[in-house]
Amino acid sequence: MTIDNILDNIYTLPQSDKEVLKNYILEVNYPKGHLLMQANKVENNIYFIKKGIVRAYKETIDHEVTFWFGTEGDPVVSMKSYIRGQRGYETIELLEKSTFYKLRTHRLQELFQTHIHLANWGRKFAEYSLIKAEERLITLQFKTALERYQSLLKNQPNLLQRVPLKHIASYLGITQVSLSRIRGQIE
Repeated sequence: MTIDNILDNIYTLPQSDKEVLKNYILEVNYPKGHLLMQANKVENNIYFIKKGIVRAYKETIDHEVTFWFGTEGDPVVSMKSYIRGQRGYETIELLEKSTFYKLRTHRLQELFQTHIHLANWGRKFAEYSLIKAEERLITLQFKTALERYQSLLKNQPNLLQRVPLKHIASYLGITQVSLSRIRGQIE
């Protein structure tokens, strides 16, 4: 996915502003298993996935809880670091060799001060992230495990081919045994 497509999916910028922003974006590659972001650290970058897949998780005493997957076109950001400059709570792990567009947060903040269209893009970016988080919370709180799995099949079917089932189960808030049972019911 091109950086132009990714930026426009958030908010369509005038070409001149888009070019200014692109001057601060680098393309970077990392191997499978790389930790793009680590919990309890301030993250100074925003990433956009050109190619690959990532998972966000939080460690508990006895296991990891996966709460988000990102695929091509998705932004990868620690909102706590982006908005408040504070340590994030999530760890972001690459599940495949991946290519990203990388943007330094402080550069983006500087551009917000001088380019109204980029400031509007930043607002839309934050709104997009908020809506995604809200949708995830509502799904976890108000849908059954079967409904969550069916929603995953409908909205993100490619995850089942690209993500280990233990991460899918964690994301759905169930055990691998329960996931196997649900999959058996559907098939």
